[in-house]
Amino acid sequence: MNQFENIKNVYLLGIGGIGMSALARYFNAEGFNVYGYDLTETSLTRQLQSEGISIIYQDDPQQIPDELVLTNKSTMVIFTPAIPKENKLYNFFIEGEYLMLKRAKVLGIIANSYKTIAVSGTHGKTTNSCTIANILQESGIDSFAFLGGISKNLNSNLMLPSKNESFADTETLLVAEADEYDRSFLWINPFATIITYVDADHLDIYKNRDDIVSTFNRFAQSTHHNGFVVVNKKIDSLIDTAGIKKITYSESDPSADYYADNIRLENGKYTIDAHTPLGTVADITIGARGRVNIENTMACLATCQNIGIKMAGIKQGIATFKGVQRRMDIHIYTPEMVYIDDYAHHPRELEATITSAKQLYPERKTLGIFQPHLYSRTKDFAEGFAKSLDLLDDIILMDIYPAREKPIENVSSQMIADLMKNKNVVILNEISQIINHIKQKNTKLLLTLGAGNIDKLVKPLSDAFSKL
Repeated sequence: MNQFENIKNVYLLGIGGIGMSALARYFNAEGFNVYGYDLTETSLTRQLQSEGISIIYQDDPQQIPDELVLTNKSTMVIFTPAIPKENKLYNFFIEGEYLMLKRAKVLGIIANSYKTIAVSGTHGKTTNSCTIANILQESGIDSFAFLGGISKNLNSNLMLPSKNESFADTETLLVAEADEYDRSFLWINPFATIITYVDADHLDIYKNRDDIVSTFNRFAQSTHHNGFVVVNKKIDSLIDTAGIKKITYSESDPSADYYADNIRLENGKYTIDAHTPLGTVADITIGARGRVNIENTMACLATCQNIGIKMAGIKQGIATFKGVQRRMDIHIYTPEMVYIDDYAHHPRELEATITSAKQLYPERKTLGIFQPHLYSRTKDFAEGFAKSLDLLDDIILMDIYPAREKPIENVSSQMIADLMKNKNVVILNEISQIINHIKQKNTKLLLTLGAGNIDKLVKPLSDAFSKL
């Protein structure tokens, strides 16, 4: 691509991140030499290595391949805000005067070369992005997708056009998950913008919710003047598109442009009739599980219909969508136990996931294991976490996953436990203790919840309980 015409090598600091790994795969497919560093080896980094990408796991400049040491003019280094400024590799590249760009800027450069559908909002970005990618695929439309999770249909977080000539076509569609963290999404100028929610979050970046709303409005204003913005009816009054076409959607609010009714649950999946400005579309079966996906479906339907995709492809893409890893991800489904893993890490997300699970399996006693993500988020939302977790019958809290943060005095998982009305709560971290506790509680519906490394529990829990 022209914007990277002098670049031969790409080095990604934090290559194991979901957004970074999608970029790594993209540049690898484009024929660049791709390298990376991450603190921890994971199944995702191992997959990248199997695809021919060279990765190191030590913060040691001596391990930088020789071919990069003297090629600073033809090497681009991509980094994220999660990389600490004292990182030795980061400083090696700074001192070597390499081209260094944030992940968000690189995604913006790519996305702004195509006709982009940007999916934003404090919740629901990944599921909506992956659903739209599947609709495009089922409709036979060659397109890109940079996803914030692993789509089960693609088994990847990246979708590429099948024909290389599409890479240079500015009318080619590109689906991008537009992240509000660090105001990253302001690098993207979409043709179509989705805004799902604008709840308070990332208060280490934003002053307050008003600051978040203001930034989302800036993002909405970056939409092409001949494009459109799709907005959840719940936040319609907060989003000012000022001259850009605005379309609203809802699960069931008839004042929205797009909404569902005749909602029925059959064999764990919802089927709906969708009301649109072009008429009612009957019998849309939603492949992704959980009632929250009715609202998501209406956002995707509104976007795709206004892009010009035929309804047959939209219905097929929604029905065949298998979901996203770690989003209402069912690992055990037996008469004795259902086990669901989910990425929920904000009070609203916890409430939506727990409620959806209990609606699917209303007769089952529910135990949730929650690992809070970030000290700052725990401090800001402890009361909200407590209220959402009170929806469970039994709760296991794990210690806070710090990610990029240092501890904050007096902030811990106990802070959440102390605020809960439901006193069936314990704090455990050892897998053997967790398994024994689940057995003692005779759990029928098990949830693991969180955005940290709680997914490491999935295999041992599945192994322990799938034999029941």
